[in-house]
Amino acid sequence: MARRAEANSKLDDAARAGWLYYVAGRTQDEIAATMGISRQSAQRLVSLAMAERLIKVRLDHPIAACLELGQKLREKYDLRHVDVVPSDPGSSSTTVGIAEAGAAEIERWLKSAEPLIVAIGTGRTLKAAIDQLPTMDCPQHRIVSLTGNIGLDGSAAYYNVIFSMADAVKARHFPMPLPVLVSSPEERELLHNQILVKSALQLGAEANVAFVGVGELGENAPLCEDGFLAKDEMLKLMGEGAAGEICGWMFDRDGNLLDGSINERVASVPLPSCETATIIGMAKGERKQVALAAALKGRILNGVITDEATASYLLTH
Repeated sequence: MARRAEANSKLDDAARAGWLYYVAGRTQDEIAATMGISRQSAQRLVSLAMAERLIKVRLDHPIAACLELGQKLREKYDLRHVDVVPSDPGSSSTTVGIAEAGAAEIERWLKSAEPLIVAIGTGRTLKAAIDQLPTMDCPQHRIVSLTGNIGLDGSAAYYNVIFSMADAVKARHFPMPLPVLVSSPEERELLHNQILVKSALQLGAEANVAFVGVGELGENAPLCEDGFLAKDEMLKLMGEGAAGEICGWMFDRDGNLLDGSINERVASVPLPSCETATIIGMAKGERKQVALAAALKGRILNGVITDEATASYLLTH
């Protein structure tokens, strides 16, 4: 029994070293420093990961610590889907690891023979995940964008992923031909009554699964960096209690959508209900923690793909 436990621990270490080397792109010296082992040990662990066929395109071994964190998250937040990937303390990337895991989960849903409606949000993490998708032929599915694909100046929004997905997945696609934010509630009502927009709204409400990014707030938040919201507007929202946003929809620290305010101008498709759909948020890192915790607490999400460090935060807040 002790020998089996030792062997499992060795494979856990090999899986971690393999992930750092092949997914995170770390050198063997960096792996050794991260794991507190010698360079020779790091080299042997990477070789073991290959010899045991743990490494394919994606990591094919669940690390025990990640599984344990995932199970605790599932129980705390009553989640339908949880995927926790290893943390790389030496990386500043907000997408590495969860982009690969997100791509794997999106691919799993798309392989279903049963016709599905797949809703897609926007953002850097989702774009990185979509870039990982293999070419697939899925004529039975319909894919709808939850957010507008037009910038304030009329240009295509760079991080809207519906068109990138169209290149990889042969399924009917339904973009949202609107900006993320409009000038007034009256303008939104007018636009939402257009036939093309009504189609996207209806599909979003009927979605079987949705994959969304989770946006933090602040002067350097995505909505500000991408030009959708002025910094003074952002600070005003935070003063009103806003803690995060998903597809432009603002919510407080308890996961309640803000009444009035900017949400009256959000032209995005309303997020599907957690009672009828699987809503998976993809996010990691300190900047995302408050927003992600709030979204889970308020049942805006019932699924999450994140890393070890963020999972640990979510379990204590």
